[in-house]
Amino acid sequence: MADQDLNRLRIDRDAPQTIRRRGFRWWWLLVAALVAGAAFWLYARNAPQAVETATVSQAYPSQAHTLLNATGYVVAQRKAAVASKATGRLEWLNVREGSQVKAGEILARLESNDVTAQMQQAAANVMVARANLEQGDAELKEAQRAMARSKDLLDKKFVSAAAHDTVLARHEKALAALSGYKASIAAAEANLRVARVAVEQTLIRAPFDGVVLTKNANVGDVITPFSSALGSQAAVVTMADMSTLEVEADVSEANLAKVKVGQPCEIQLDALPDQRFRGIVQRTVPTVDRAKATVMVKVRFVEPDARILPEMSAKVAFLEKELPDSERTARIVVQPAAVVDRDGGSVVFVIRDSKAAQVPVKTGMKIGDLIEVSGKVAAGDKLVMRPPAGLRDGASVAVAAK
Repeated sequence: MADQDLNRLRIDRDAPQTIRRRGFRWWWLLVAALVAGAAFWLYARNAPQAVETATVSQAYPSQAHTLLNATGYVVAQRKAAVASKATGRLEWLNVREGSQVKAGEILARLESNDVTAQMQQAAANVMVARANLEQGDAELKEAQRAMARSKDLLDKKFVSAAAHDTVLARHEKALAALSGYKASIAAAEANLRVARVAVEQTLIRAPFDGVVLTKNANVGDVITPFSSALGSQAAVVTMADMSTLEVEADVSEANLAKVKVGQPCEIQLDALPDQRFRGIVQRTVPTVDRAKATVMVKVRFVEPDARILPEMSAKVAFLEKELPDSERTARIVVQPAAVVDRDGGSVVFVIRDSKAAQVPVKTGMKIGDLIEVSGKVAAGDKLVMRPPAGLRDGASVAVAAK
């Protein structure tokens, strides 16, 4: 046992020796640290940068020359509720909403059998009166011949003076009857004109050139001049002259000094937000609405447009001067803080698919607090506000919470 224990303690010099290389382990740790650092650097480089954004918009150069803004509505200066002076049932309607009509054109017709019969009767009375005139004329001629014969006989003492006086009376009576027949003709013709007017009143005509806005009655409705009867209608249609459209805008009496007749204006309609229309101050209503402390100003459209309709909401910009045509188109504008200098030129960073795309632009005139730019940017694009110096083309970005 003792020998075996001593043999275990003996050093075997012929056995292979194991060499421990501690430096190899440290080399792997260094490589791992470098890889981790590179990965972190790449992650930090490609991590989305928190940025503030602004939206590209459109603006008109007129905003830089606007003295006052007001709101109002489009109205027609010439507008009418077309009705009839006669009372009757509507039997024919020739128009509908949107119909273009000319002055004097028949829009509708009421039942006219009764007034037509009266007109025919009046025409017959005229014929009777004329026939009576012809009869009276014949009687007068016969009385004139009898008077001539009686005078010859009286000169020859063949008839008495009393007989001759009878012939003279007959002649005078024929003259008086002829005057009565002429007066009867005049009265009959006047009655005929009255009957024709009654028939004409059953025809509802357009008072001027215009467009039918609303149709207030249908065939079969009873039309009365003042719509006093239950279930009856007064106006058959409502029409307007579209060439007389204007904007009625309420201007505060405190700003009335900024408005004058003939002043150029720019009109924007809510129905056509991308269009601006030229206007001019036509007149100012000489009274103040004490409830609103405003004065109504009427602005006329310089160039009528078929898209403009009555009762449209409108915004009016009163300008300090008339603008040339070159300044009437919309411009692309951005916040000045979105434009920076890179590589000797002006650029903006457009956010597309969560990445910042560097887009070169050219700056133009200043419109209000915005600046005009031209380039590959459009209204609605999102831009980076105050781009950091390290922001590059294609970098990932995230909108910063406000």
